[in-house]
Amino acid sequence: MAHGKRFRQQYGKVQRGVVYPPAEAMNLIKETASASFDESVELHVRLGVNVKHAEEQLRGTLALPHGLGRDVRVAVFAQGDKARDAEAAGADIVGSEDLAKKIEEGFDEFDVVIATPDQMPVVGRLGRVLGPSGKMPNPKVGTVTEDIEKAVGETKSGKVEYRTDRQAIVHMVIGKASFDSGKLLDNYAAVMDEIGKAKPSSSKGRYVISVSVSTTMGPGITIDPNLTTEAEILPEGAAASSNGSAPAESVSVEETGETTEVEVTEETPDDSVAEQATEEASEQRVEETVEEEVEVDEPPVDEQVAEETAEVEEEVELPAVEEQDSDAEPAEEPADA
Repeated sequence: MAHGKRFRQQYGKVQRGVVYPPAEAMNLIKETASASFDESVELHVRLGVNVKHAEEQLRGTLALPHGLGRDVRVAVFAQGDKARDAEAAGADIVGSEDLAKKIEEGFDEFDVVIATPDQMPVVGRLGRVLGPSGKMPNPKVGTVTEDIEKAVGETKSGKVEYRTDRQAIVHMVIGKASFDSGKLLDNYAAVMDEIGKAKPSSSKGRYVISVSVSTTMGPGITIDPNLTTEAEILPEGAAASSNGSAPAESVSVEETGETTEVEVTEETPDDSVAEQATEEASEQRVEETVEEEVEVDEPPVDEQVAEETAEVEEEVELPAVEEQDSDAEPAEEPADA
C-alpha cells in the first residue's frame, strides 16, 4: 500500500527494529501525530493465548485514569424507573422495543449498549447487529445490570471494554494525541496492568508477545513487551506526583556488627520513616540480648531430666522393699512339719 508524503515523514521518525521503553514511546507518539484532527492513540497487544478455548478468551472492562478524551455515546434498554435513572445519569438514548426497532433499521449512533436483565429478551434479537461490532451487552463486563445509574456514570467517565479477537490481539484506544505524554503513559500502564492480572490460569508459555502503539493516521511504534505492570512502566514517584502528593520516602537499613546504619534518600524532608527504622532495629537488638540471657540462665535440659528421674526412682523403690518384707514372713513353714 502506497503512503502519502506526510505519513512517510512521520514514518522516518520511528526506528524500525527498535523496541522502545513505554515512556519514550509515548513521547514519540506525540511527534508522529500530524493529522488535521485530534487523532486517537491506539494500543495493540498480541497475547500468547489460544482463543479457541473459551477459558483463554479475555474480556473485561476498566476505567482509564484520564479517560478517552471524547464523549462516549451510551444507549440503554430499560423501562419505568430504570429508564428515568438512565436519563438522569446522562444516557444518550433510552428505550425498549422502539430502540430495538431503530437499531434493526440501521441506527448505530452509540458506542456502548447497557441493558437491565428484564430487557435481554428484546436485546437478544439484536445479536447479529450488536455482536460483530462488540456492542452486545454482557453481565461479565457490567453492561447487563440493575444499577443502571452507576453503569452509565462509569461508562461516561471513561470506562472501556477490552477483549481478544480471533488472532488473540487486544485492540484499544487509550486516549487522544492532544493528551500530554504523562497522561498517555498512565492510561497505558493501567491497561497493561489489567491485561496482566487477567491472564488465564490455563495459559502456558509467553503471555505478552508484542505491544505496539500508533495514532489513527500515524506509523506503529513497538514497545517493550516485558514491562507489563504499573510499577515497571511508570517512573518512580509518578503515581504519587500525579495525585498531588509527595512521593514516599525510601529507607534502607544495613546492620554492620553491633551498630545499625540507616540511609534515608532525600526525596522528602520527613524523617519519621528513618526514626521508625532505627527504633525497630534497636528493639531487635534488645530482643536478641534478652534471648541470650535466658538461654544462659536456664539449666541444661539433660540435668533437669536426670534429677526428675532420680526423684521418681526413690519414690518407687521404697514401697517395693516393704512389700517384699511382708510377703517373706508367711512364706516360712513350721519346723515340725
